[in-house]
Amino acid sequence: MSSPTQPRTYPHGVPCWVDTEQPDVDAATAFYGALFGWTFTDKMPPDAPGRYVVASLDGQDVAAIASPPDGGDATPEWITYVAVDDIGVTAGAVAADGGVLLSGPEIVGPPGRMASVQDPQGARFRLWQAGTRLGAQRVNEPGTWNFSNLLTPDPDRALDFYGPLLGWELDPALGAGMFRVPGYGDHLARTVDPGIHERQEFAPPGFADVAAGIARVAGQPARWDVAFSVADRDESATAAERAGGVVLSTSENEWVREAVVRDPQGAELTLSQFAPQEWG
Repeated sequence: MSSPTQPRTYPHGVPCWVDTEQPDVDAATAFYGALFGWTFTDKMPPDAPGRYVVASLDGQDVAAIASPPDGGDATPEWITYVAVDDIGVTAGAVAADGGVLLSGPEIVGPPGRMASVQDPQGARFRLWQAGTRLGAQRVNEPGTWNFSNLLTPDPDRALDFYGPLLGWELDPALGAGMFRVPGYGDHLARTVDPGIHERQEFAPPGFADVAAGIARVAGQPARWDVAFSVADRDESATAAERAGGVVLSTSENEWVREAVVRDPQGAELTLSQFAPQEWG
């Protein structure tokens, strides 16, 4: 996949970045470097109390690994960030829409401003108003972030929160499981993907606006799942095990072959191979 001719930017309401907080940052970089071929750059000064290590692929930012704030001992997880135009306004609306503002908004230096949020069913994510860090610069190709999916016992209740807060819509014409941000496809066409509408001419109207997924999952707390694209699910699952991870499950449908993996420190992620009709 060729690199975009200009930086990738994310309009209000579109997931833009992912990171994970891990007790042993060096062990995490070793695992994800082996799994995805990432290289890493420490962004914090050597005397800083914590670390924030940005992962890149061919020199372009794809994700990050951080140390937990205040030495926290919560189970590591992959966290999705959603771009917003005005983090003060959006964070201020969280409680009114039924969510909880866990922290912030806070300035994290030149990269931008951040707030941590919990939705009404307990799923955690973050709001991001970009400064110098615009978001992931390579996506949807092997070794990069592919998609974030909200796993929830009550999709209707979730939409009651995310719709007013972030402008998300569920369009029946797209089928179940896809949040769209109206105008996102036009933004991509103007910036990094001028042919997106032509390539998707046989898809339902609005497909280019899809920004996140949603799936009904009963019997477990709501959470955000982060999926990474891989060239071959089975090879990547084997690589994850070889690097110390655990494969929890595998699945396939008419479009993708997937594996849910737990990394050595406990964070879960999905490996997703785009393979329409190829697995049968």
